[in-house]
Amino acid sequence: MVKLNKIYTRTGDKGTTALVSGPRRLKHDLRVEAYGTVDEANSAIGVARLHTGGLERLDAMLFRIQNDLFDLGADLATPESGEPLSYEPLRIVESQVTRLENEIDEINAALEPLTSFVLPGGSAAAASLHMARTICRRAERLMVALSVTENETVSPAAIKYANRLSDFLFVAARFANDTGKADILWVPGKNR
Repeated sequence: MVKLNKIYTRTGDKGTTALVSGPRRLKHDLRVEAYGTVDEANSAIGVARLHTGGLERLDAMLFRIQNDLFDLGADLATPESGEPLSYEPLRIVESQVTRLENEIDEINAALEPLTSFVLPGGSAAAASLHMARTICRRAERLMVALSVTENETVSPAAIKYANRLSDFLFVAARFANDTGKADILWVPGKNR
């Protein structure tokens, strides 16, 4: 499906990039921003995985998610045009959302209920997962903005996936903080 022989092509030297379906867009185009931010979230998860070595089940989930994020990027980089394509575009499907929901429920079952908001931090894994969560939320905001832009489409399943993923990353961060025991809780008005 993908063959990368040459890394630089010089085709983007004037500030444009090609979508999977062929058309060129400016590199600051909202669609390019959306899938670029998905890529950023994927990289942040890669950093988090440097710290999840002792949490094999969580690390396996994150590895699958990294693969899904390439699917999401491909989905966003192949906008629905109504024109037939010579290939079947890669799309996020509902089963990927359902898997995230099941994994959220699995992880959350091991956590104590929260009594306050959680400050991002604690262990290196948790802090990194919180960073990935906030990047994922930014990707989701860009996807939603793109979806309401005239002549643009984003699949509902793709938006749902990004929304669930940020929820997953939140519970994963808590899990990485000694199943929530090392969470740092927000104390409202503490520093007044």
